[in-house]
Amino acid sequence: MSLKDRLVRDIRESGPITVADYVTRCLHDPQDGYYATRPRLGAGGDFITAPLVSQMFGELIGLWALETWRRLGAPDRIHLIEVGPGDGTLISDALRAAHIDPAFVQALDLVLIEPSGPLREAQARMLARSDVEPRWVRALEAFEPDAPVILIANEVLDCLPARQYVRTEDGWAERRVGVDEAGELMFGHARIVDRFARPEFEVAVNQVFEIAGQQATFGTVCAELVKAHGGAALLIDYGRDRPEAGDTLQALIRHEKVDPLSRPGEADVTMWADFPAVMAAAVKAGADVTGCRGQGDFLRSLGIEARAARLSEGRPEAEPVIARQLARLTAPDQMGTLFKVACVFWPRSLEVPGF
Repeated sequence: MSLKDRLVRDIRESGPITVADYVTRCLHDPQDGYYATRPRLGAGGDFITAPLVSQMFGELIGLWALETWRRLGAPDRIHLIEVGPGDGTLISDALRAAHIDPAFVQALDLVLIEPSGPLREAQARMLARSDVEPRWVRALEAFEPDAPVILIANEVLDCLPARQYVRTEDGWAERRVGVDEAGELMFGHARIVDRFARPEFEVAVNQVFEIAGQQATFGTVCAELVKAHGGAALLIDYGRDRPEAGDTLQALIRHEKVDPLSRPGEADVTMWADFPAVMAAAVKAGADVTGCRGQGDFLRSLGIEARAARLSEGRPEAEPVIARQLARLTAPDQMGTLFKVACVFWPRSLEVPGF
């Protein structure tokens, strides 16, 4: 029985489910979930992430981690954590760049947070020749630090779905996934009779408002990790840097948008990162935070243009390709503005690189 058939069966038996629960089933169902069984990354897959655009991205993140370690006082041991490492490209490139300081590499405890079996296998293959041996943990909440933490989370928040609410003519309702008379998945509304966290900004009638509770929890966990022994959590994702309404649910197959309800488990289903919610949760948990920067500005502050020039000097024949990669990562009409970067850190005296 397919995931779609099982969803239809479960909804008929128990009633419509929240959008957040639907996305979670699509991504992590043990039998048919997208990440549990068939994640397809890269140009030939369903979506591409910044590390797969160019080695420059991972290299600069590696140098960012190295400089952060130095600003933390160069401790003898530090947890370098990547949440959702994909196929391992980012951390592989980051470690290669970080080898300019052997003391940093020697201090590393490399921890990869990855619930997906197929992706853990891909990461192991990517790091097979590395002199830094990783260890895997299935969930960030299960990790207990005993040293400072440097955490990297690139395109993780968008996999932590929000619940969706709609302002109707008759009041507020929650958007839910149900089943129509033909046995197809459909969106509907469940009227809200209890109190809930209404937005502090104007929402028009029939407009969607999202509450990213799972993302806020992630911000809390990041704050607790860096506060335990000091450190910084770098968050990079596409999304909003101010509170606003809007339906951000989307699904991708072969880089093309499809109906999020049409092929559960077969498509990568995501929602925008809600940086204000994440940062507010981190502050409430006692950590400090930076503001949000566009990915383009952040990478330029780390020296991506100089790195691109250096690569072009070494490989003149590849200069047009490197220029396209640079534009893809930094241009406002590509990933440079839609993608945001922010950091949760402690102690407050830490000057976070790139901010």
